Amino acid sequence: MFLGLDLGTSGLKGILMDDAQHVLAEATHPLSVSRPQEGWSEQSPADWLRATEAVLGALAAHDLSKVRGIGLSGQMHGATLLDASGDVLRPCILWNDTRAHREAVELDGDPQFRQITGNIVFPGFTAPKLVWIARHEPKTFAKVSKVLLPKDYLRFWLTGEHVAEMSDAAGTSWFDTGVRDWSDALLSATNMRREQMPRLVEGSEVSGVVRSELAARFGLGRDVVVAGGGGDNAASGIGVGVVKAGQAFVSLGTSGVLFAANDGYQPDPASAVHSFCHALPDTWHQMGVILAATDALNWYGRLLNTDVADLTDALGDLAAPGKTRFLPYLGGERTPLNDAAIRGAFIGLEHATDRAAATRAVLEGVTFAIRDCRDALAATGTRIESLLAVGGGSRSRYWCQAIATALGTPVSLPVAGDFGGAFGAARLGMMAATGAGAEIATPPTISAVIEPVAALSDAFDAGHARYRAAALAIKGLT
Repeated sequence: MFLGLDLGTSGLKGILMDDAQHVLAEATHPLSVSRPQEGWSEQSPADWLRATEAVLGALAAHDLSKVRGIGLSGQMHGATLLDASGDVLRPCILWNDTRAHREAVELDGDPQFRQITGNIVFPGFTAPKLVWIARHEPKTFAKVSKVLLPKDYLRFWLTGEHVAEMSDAAGTSWFDTGVRDWSDALLSATNMRREQMPRLVEGSEVSGVVRSELAARFGLGRDVVVAGGGGDNAASGIGVGVVKAGQAFVSLGTSGVLFAANDGYQPDPASAVHSFCHALPDTWHQMGVILAATDALNWYGRLLNTDVADLTDALGDLAAPGKTRFLPYLGGERTPLNDAAIRGAFIGLEHATDRAAATRAVLEGVTFAIRDCRDALAATGTRIESLLAVGGGSRSRYWCQAIATALGTPVSLPVAGDFGGAFGAARLGMMAATGAGAEIATPPTISAVIEPVAALSDAFDAGHARYRAAALAIKGLT
């Protein structure tokens, strides 16, 4: 058996997978986010450990003594700071925290960052956060012995090893993405040193062995290996078998991601497309990223004090976009705007705007933001021949059909089950434990293919044009 742990923003999920890659059991534990100031987003790493203990405790009912390998997946970019004793120095600054926007602009103005990393320095990336810490919390900065990404803090707890892997490290702004190694030049530019970085492995390689006391506590066998794993989206790519050029998936989670696998490294930083290493050796991927997908829908549901499933289930058949538009920039935006200050808006409200119209506008706003990502990827030469939908938002057929129509591409839905980060992590754990390679990262069985509604294609093109005009107008006001 193999275990996958996925440390998300809103919760930690664990799945247990057998040798035939069937999911035997799963467990989740919720997590909350602290927002002490506008634009800030933090979590306590101690909460991650409590969540992991709860998930492992729940899965222990299924005899974990047969587990041979564990894989890790998790939210990217978070700055988890440890002192020389391995103690956490402060709450982790998360991926959707924008406090370091000035520091990001400064680093991005140094040409070597885009040249070496292949990416814009976004405020949510790790390096600008450490520059912010140095300026605003110098006593903390002086004590930093190691910087770990969120899932790699779980690894430290599990194994006692300071290790990262290529897909997650590529999102720090300290990483030479083409060479697949830390960049001493970029570390030096932020007053950091290589010894403060974790050791690097590929996602399918062994990073360590579970500590004996933890193995005994949760009923694990001896010498259970922990794979390098992957950042949440790279691990999801492994989970849904998106590992070759032409394959892609759209993830409708807290954030929204359009993920396309690449056979080679083809960066285009100016497009605000993310060019990262994949979780397999000698492979890369590109992503268009929006900061609020289901996060936007959940915000809207809270505003109406209504369950979001009730809102989306009541919509019926796909309709043409109306006059009401929604911009999902609740905490800034990445692709293609790269704007930490931009904020969301409802535009075109009128007497005829009812709950259904506003709900459609929210779904369309996220859909058009994903289309912006598709256009940005296409401009780099990345092609999308097949598209899967994953994440909580993919449960809405209406939303998936809107995306299919806006992109002019059929959207495939996996058969019932979760093929996201936790499943991909379990697959990486299997690779590390058995020596298997990419051949086990097969696409899931498809339960349905959502076709574009051809009759609404022109209407969605026009709706996207109105959305883009509104986005540019709002950007001009920030």
